[in-house]
Amino acid sequence: MTDTNDTLEHFRAVIEHATAHRAPLQLRGGGTKAWYGQQRVGDVLDTRDYSGIVAYDPAELVITARCGTPLADVEAALAERNQLLPFEPPYFGHGATLGGAVAAGLAGPRRSAVGAVRDFVLGAKLMDGRGHVLNFGGQVMKNVAGYDVSRMLAGSLGTLGLILEVSLKVLPQP
Repeated sequence: MTDTNDTLEHFRAVIEHATAHRAPLQLRGGGTKAWYGQQRVGDVLDTRDYSGIVAYDPAELVITARCGTPLADVEAALAERNQLLPFEPPYFGHGATLGGAVAAGLAGPRRSAVGAVRDFVLGAKLMDGRGHVLNFGGQVMKNVAGYDVSRMLAGSLGTLGLILEVSLKVLPQP
């Protein structure tokens, strides 16, 4: 595993280079949703090196993880405490990542009963097109005054920035 600061600096360098040259850039984790959304052109920025669960408080029903964290790892950690991601992110392949699940904004069959991905995003850290790291929201339900940018990331397909970390509300398993 690469040092997280080195990985962030690599992300910054790639993003700044693409911005300076006005070149398209594909943000991609496992690539399991490459078929979804916009046309795929430009260099690929692979997020899988930036992975891991940053914080998990089962009593508060909140998990924070990095963009490249495999979705299976997040769901396994939650299952140990009889919890789950309520929006049931669909898997379209073995390498699905948490960042990709949020960026795609796709939800499973319980969406009509429990809500969409955006309903469970509490906060996010992202890197914008200039390489700046921005923080939005937090790790509690009532923490936003003004625009809730972190929820807009769900379904944005990376157009607003590279999701570095995301805090999500989880629920007990039924």
